[in-house]
Amino acid sequence: MNINEKLNRGARPYMQEHGFISVIFALLGNFVITILKAIGFAVSGSSSLFSEAVHSLADTANQTLLLVGIVKSRRAPDEDSSYGYGLERFFWALISACGVFFVGAGVTVYHGISTLLHPEEIFFKPEIFIILGVSFVVEMITFSVAFRELWKARGEDATFSETFQDGDPTVLAVVYEDGVAVFGVSVAMVSIWLSYITGNPMWDAGGSIIIGVLLAWVAVVLIMKNKRFLVEKSIPEEVQERIIEILVADPMIERVHDFKSSVVELGKYRAKCEVEVNGTALFRELSNGGMLKEDYETIRGDYQDFLKYVVDYTDRVPRVIGKRIDKIEERIKKEIPAVRHIDIEIN
Repeated sequence: MNINEKLNRGARPYMQEHGFISVIFALLGNFVITILKAIGFAVSGSSSLFSEAVHSLADTANQTLLLVGIVKSRRAPDEDSSYGYGLERFFWALISACGVFFVGAGVTVYHGISTLLHPEEIFFKPEIFIILGVSFVVEMITFSVAFRELWKARGEDATFSETFQDGDPTVLAVVYEDGVAVFGVSVAMVSIWLSYITGNPMWDAGGSIIIGVLLAWVAVVLIMKNKRFLVEKSIPEEVQERIIEILVADPMIERVHDFKSSVVELGKYRAKCEVEVNGTALFRELSNGGMLKEDYETIRGDYQDFLKYVVDYTDRVPRVIGKRIDKIEERIKKEIPAVRHIDIEIN
């Protein structure tokens, strides 16, 4: 990355950073409904409302971590990280997912089981359902914002499953967490209502456990998605194939060996390969048309001039190959802007 790219990246507003809007909406929304659900639990003693309050508190903390990841991933390359800090986004998203599992799911399931073993009376008030209704609306809004951003960033030919498979883990975290939150509020409403009409608090405890299990599932999914990026995930196969096509299309490249690649940041790739040079094409480039014959006529019969010519000719070989490789790299980066770093070596 040159100095202009560093300055452009540093000057780019956070609002334009992918995932920033989704995370901010989710963070603010969950902060508000955490307070509302905590108030609902305080006045009712509902296990499901307690689970929902913990769920929203965990989501608020997790989305704060996602925001930290976005901010840290914007740092420009330096001596400590030549390729930048793009992977910070996936690291903090992984920590966030672990928080969902241990805090959100763990505490929720524990409380649900504890309520099953030691049931307590629930105080039913209309305010409980008002709080849940408001929470449902807020969660739907934040879910819609995140889903819209995820869908907008998909590839032109990407299917629904591919969008969820290869999407930005930061936005996916908000989509999954708020999607489960919407479902969790529905579960809480039903379980509290069933406990009310049956007089059995077991329904409420069961709702708490269901919410906890859903959170555990979301956490595992997000952990696995972020792990794929942190263990040097390769670039998409179609991108790799196109890079190789561009390389072998050049007359001077005979074949490509040992192609390796990795994702250095969301939507930014690094590629490295070894190539064999076509000797005939290289010779044509070095001979430069009829100049070789003219040189021969000039130095014929003079051994010292011939030696000087051989040295000069040999010195031109790496320069010609280097210039051609630079042009190929420029072509690849121009056609595939996501390829930010490419290293072509001579085999």
